[in-house]
Amino acid sequence: MTYLVIKWLHVLSSTILFGTGIGSAFYMLLTSLGRDARTVARVTRLVVIADWLFTTPTAILQPATGLYLAHLANMQLASGWLAWSIGLYVLAIGCWVPVVFLQMRLAASARVSAETGTPLSAAYWRMLWIWVALGAIAFFAFVGIFWLMVTKGA
Repeated sequence: MTYLVIKWLHVLSSTILFGTGIGSAFYMLLTSLGRDARTVARVTRLVVIADWLFTTPTAILQPATGLYLAHLANMQLASGWLAWSIGLYVLAIGCWVPVVFLQMRLAASARVSAETGTPLSAAYWRMLWIWVALGAIAFFAFVGIFWLMVTKGA
């Protein structure tokens, strides 16, 4: 594959990764704040599915295409902007992995609340705020990566 095709795949997958993350976070957080356990159970289940269908493949494709692009362009991985991008990516994915498991636990907790007709539990809210904190860190890491990719650290 040519450099241009790999670059297109890299940009496309970053768009899907970032867009799915923001969209999922928006709907899951706002739905949770609405406190309707039935709706929360449905939305959290869909967010988990979206992560497995869209986020996981693109999270794998990003470093694969990025490293291949660096190889094709004879870039040193230790160069300033590229090293920072890699570090921020590791941070973002390091936040995302526990988020996926939190989402599965949140979905299970909301399902129990919906089935029993009880409010979302205190454990649900504790997990949700951890999810929000990890998501915020990942969001800003990805924003930083986009900045570095566009400016090349200039």
